[in-house]
Amino acid sequence: MADITAIILTKNEEVNIRKCILSIKPIVKRIIVVDSGSTDKTVDVARELGADVMVNVMSPFLYAKQFLYAMENGNIQTKWVFRIDADEELTEKSAAEIDKLCNDNEDTDVNGIVVRFEVNFMGRAIRHGGVYPLRKLLVFKYGKGNIEDRCMDEHCVLFEGRSVEVLYDSLHHDDKGLGAWIDKHNGYSSREMQDYFNSVSSASSTGLDAVHSLDAKAKFKRFLRWKIYYKLPAGFRAWAYYIYRCYIRLGFLDGREGRIFCFMQAYWYRYLVDAKIFEAEKQR
Repeated sequence: MADITAIILTKNEEVNIRKCILSIKPIVKRIIVVDSGSTDKTVDVARELGADVMVNVMSPFLYAKQFLYAMENGNIQTKWVFRIDADEELTEKSAAEIDKLCNDNEDTDVNGIVVRFEVNFMGRAIRHGGVYPLRKLLVFKYGKGNIEDRCMDEHCVLFEGRSVEVLYDSLHHDDKGLGAWIDKHNGYSSREMQDYFNSVSSASSTGLDAVHSLDAKAKFKRFLRWKIYYKLPAGFRAWAYYIYRCYIRLGFLDGREGRIFCFMQAYWYRYLVDAKIFEAEKQR
């Protein structure tokens, strides 16, 4: 077992939290669940499985600020911190690999670990459309990294040292269904809209002034978002995003689920962001 504290942020994750905790429990010394006022059995399940539960009601739910709350108030005493979402879970192979990497690099300049995910949508693994594998720097040495304080698209970043990427996939699988996906992305769209206006008022809010702390893939994706995507006309960019995901990156090869995924990401979520930006500009 590696010297790891896992942090899971929750709000009404009763459906997902059990499989998440059980998947990480063999390799972590401590699990902290920070709950934002769940009305289901999330807290009960987490405590039943041995997690330390902290309740910090936050509205709207801002992931970065809640994670920073856990880092500041969780009394973390382990070498490593592992950020993981309730709808994510490790496999036996990915868990064993993370465990080994943490143990082998306690005294090296490797201060972060990038975890790979296979995204599941409507019961189907999404392998095309530029989604697979979803890579995120989620494990870092305490004091050597943290999370960006942003409304949306927050990344864990390293202050020093380097990161390595795992070989085996973990799973990103939300069992709450399409309705919950829509509700979640409605919230995401409001946060993305806020990030957009922050970027207009202050160039630093895009995070482009601090990309040196991001890994290479995260740097490139952020550059595309702020320097290319948002330079395109509103509305048109959602269409272009759909064409890119579904046809150029072959999202249609994932069957009907893949086509729905591309459509919802572009014509629902991305277009909704543009609509909220338009609404806010009108109100101003």
